[in-house]
Amino acid sequence: MSDVTVVHEPIARVRDEIAKAVVGQDRVVTGLLAALLVRGHVLLEGVPGTAKTLLVKATAAALDLESTRVQFTPDLMPSDVTGQTVYLQETGEFDFRPGPVFTNLLIADEINRTPPKTQAALLEAMEERQVSVEGAARALPDPFAVVATQNPVEYEGTYPLPEAQLDRFLFKLRVDYPDADQERDVLTRHHQGFDPHDLGALGIGVVAGVGDLLKARAAVEAVDIDDRVIGYLVDLVRATRDSPSTILGASPRGGAMLLRAAKAWAFLAGKTFVTPDEVKAVALPTLRHRLALRPEVELEGASVDGVLRGLLDAVPVPR
Repeated sequence: MSDVTVVHEPIARVRDEIAKAVVGQDRVVTGLLAALLVRGHVLLEGVPGTAKTLLVKATAAALDLESTRVQFTPDLMPSDVTGQTVYLQETGEFDFRPGPVFTNLLIADEINRTPPKTQAALLEAMEERQVSVEGAARALPDPFAVVATQNPVEYEGTYPLPEAQLDRFLFKLRVDYPDADQERDVLTRHHQGFDPHDLGALGIGVVAGVGDLLKARAAVEAVDIDDRVIGYLVDLVRATRDSPSTILGASPRGGAMLLRAAKAWAFLAGKTFVTPDEVKAVALPTLRHRLALRPEVELEGASVDGVLRGLLDAVPVPR
């Protein structure tokens, strides 16, 4: 058994364990695992009731990670997320009370329902992996990832995420409805007593740990990528900026994240090198939230995903 197989197996078991709770979201599961392997954050977009929160909780349980869920609401304050310093009368000293951000997987539920000031409280945590309160920087646990959710249909009373924050998410993953057979499976499970709030009853156990995750991270770092594939990646990123359909293309950080995502995707497929296929596989979830279309293009019915698919067809693939 090769070293790659030994490192890959525990992560593959996590995927199988999540399937005990979540049906029909294989690409979303793979995307979440890929993000954890490269210390990335994930934005899950889907209507309510598509198992977004359950997916994250099942992942945390299978990896023996702590997860905390915060319902983002219009009255949520930054200190409700990061924590605050309180004065203790009995000792005459100040004590820091950590907020829910001090966890491994932070579920930021309906992140676009809270005002920009509170959304911004996550920026330092997502980029620097620390929180500054009263001038003191406090490191967050490792691993740490923000998994935010938002409803793509209901916009009333929401605050769209600014580009600076969107750019900090590795992936924007679309959580779609299951197909008919998968939905039949879901309903059958509910008929048999399925309780999405009781992961223990679902049989989800710890099949990997932080040590396995760290080894897998090192293996992802070691995944090779040919100069021609890097050139293809650069051409694709630059094409998003040169497209007549966009007013904002992917930044250099977006290109770097596309590279990391492709390496993680290759590792999860059991490969030791990146091909153009991996770049194509992660291009939409990595880039769709980094592009802005021209208003006249949107009025014509175009979508970011459609523009990206057109670029993937147009940019020459190395042979």
